[in-house]
Amino acid sequence: MKSLLTLLASLLLCSIPALAQEKHEAPPPRPPSHGPAPAKPDAHPVENRNYVDKEGHPNAPHVHSNGQWVGHDTGKNDAHYHVDQPWAHGRFTGGFGPKHVWRIAGGNRERFWFGGFAFSIFPADYGFCDNWNWGTDQIVVYADPDHDGLYLAYNVRLGTYCHVEYLGAA
Repeated sequence: MKSLLTLLASLLLCSIPALAQEKHEAPPPRPPSHGPAPAKPDAHPVENRNYVDKEGHPNAPHVHSNGQWVGHDTGKNDAHYHVDQPWAHGRFTGGFGPKHVWRIAGGNRERFWFGGFAFSIFPADYGFCDNWNWGTDQIVVYADPDHDGLYLAYNVRLGTYCHVEYLGAA
């Protein structure tokens, strides 16, 4: 009996460090309930912009838990997001907003796909998708109220978004 108690005490002592190392990660951000409002007409683009508006926030366009879209405020005249032929491959018809969460099935920033639809990160936002996982990340698509021919792809895991162009069927 004494050896059984000694064994149980030893096992308990060995398990304490494992319990201490348990990580409590914050749950991923929830998709916003709606896309951004159109920017003010007098908005002006800013070069080399910093998107860190609070400690711990990413230096990329992102959405706050209250639904505020940080970084989508330069307006219709922002040359960074000009599309020569808006909707050249048609319009995305798969559904918008948090009721339509898609899992990226493959690709890269130049061409990725999900649910039979293909998209491309718009070149001005290439630097904001470096941490995207092109085989598993979930995204939600929103209409872009300011830039004809573009949509906004919100990455659920990261809480960030990029401007994307619809490329048609995958």
